[in-house]
Amino acid sequence: QVQLVESGGGLVQAGGSLRLSCAASLRTFSRYTVAWFRQAPGKEREFVAAISWNRGITNYADSVKGRFTISRDNAKNTVYLQMSSLKPEDTGVYYCAADFQHSAYVERGYDYWGQGTQVTVSS
Repeated sequence: QVQLVESGGGLVQAGGSLRLSCAASLRTFSRYTVAWFRQAPGKEREFVAAISWNRGITNYADSVKGRFTISRDNAKNTVYLQMSSLKPEDTGVYYCAADFQHSAYVERGYDYWGQGTQVTVSS
């Protein structure tokens, strides 16, 4: 059974940083594209960033470009989201998602999802 477990969320002041982790129980993790999504209260879930299974191609939402960095460590079956210069509008539940050989530029259709981790940015 596939499991994705997010960690690293918390409360931070505006301008601060957090690093989220997504640990996956996927036997062939290196062949999965992994993405981060977030959902703010009362809003729809939105794409944040993705890193592809091949060559580590990355894709970011315009709202986080230049502030967030997604990376992966295939030896640890883990994807990271380094978040800097955080803003109150970055507040929400952050989910990681994975899909087999998925394009990092396709922001829908991920098969596997984690339970989410809360990120709260205070002003």
